[in-house]
Formats: sequence, C-alpha cells, structure tokens
Amino acid sequence: MNNTRFATVIHILSLLDCNPEEWLSSEWIANSININAVIVRKELGMLQEQGLVISRKGKDGGSQLAKPSTVVMLSDIYALVKNAAILGKKNQNPNPKCPVGKEMNNKLDLLSTEMDALVMESLKNKSLADFSKQFR
Repeated sequence: MNNTRFATVIHILSLLDCNPEEWLSSEWIANSININAVIVRKELGMLQEQGLVISRKGKDGGSQLAKPSTVVMLSDIYALVKNAAILGKKNQNPNPKCPVGKEMNNKLDLLSTEMDALVMESLKNKSLADFSKQFR
C-alpha cells in the first residue's frame, strides 16, 4: 500500500481507543495527526459506515469507537483502506518483445498477491487493543 490511509485510520482508531469516555472532535484528532480535519472527517465517515465508529454532531459532538477494540482486528482495518497494490504501480508499457518485459507485470501481480496474503496473515492476529495499548 503506497499511501497513508492505513496510518491515518489506525491513528484515529487508536486515539478513540485511548480516550473511550471522550467524544473526540475531528479537529482534535487532526491536530494529533497533524493533517487537515477534512481528511479526518472523511475517514470517520467511512469508519462509521463500516460500524467501527459512532459520531454525534453539535457543540459537544465527536466520535467514539462503536465496538470494543479487542474485536477490531488490524487485518480488517487494512482491508478497509487498501486501495493499491502493496508493491506499488506496475510498469505501464513494458516491451512485449522482451522476455522479461512481457512477463514482468504478471510476475509482479503474483508477488503482490503473495505479499498481501502475508500482511493479512500477520495482521489478523493483532487487535486494535493490542496496538493501542502501546500508547497508554
């Protein structure tokens, strides 16, 4: 995955887990991550749609976890935000007459699938609670 969505989302969820009694505002969360609150609101909306977060509007609004962090697995978070091959983009136009070029993208696809499976296997045994307890 060659973007920051996983890091952003796990940061958001860890903050919510470390502050279970608080309704954290998107501005407060954004300040911790040092990003624009619009990005945080976008991710919170997606997390709410997936049933991981509950939010309330208004002066005393904010967000909290919708379920115990012990049942939220890092593999589930990874699957939610993964939007690119783990090894990045393929070469656009390799030479089809080259024995390496004509097969490169197929072989990179296989390698990327293998790497994804390894990442998912590792993350499926780690909960959000396991991860966020490092910050308490």
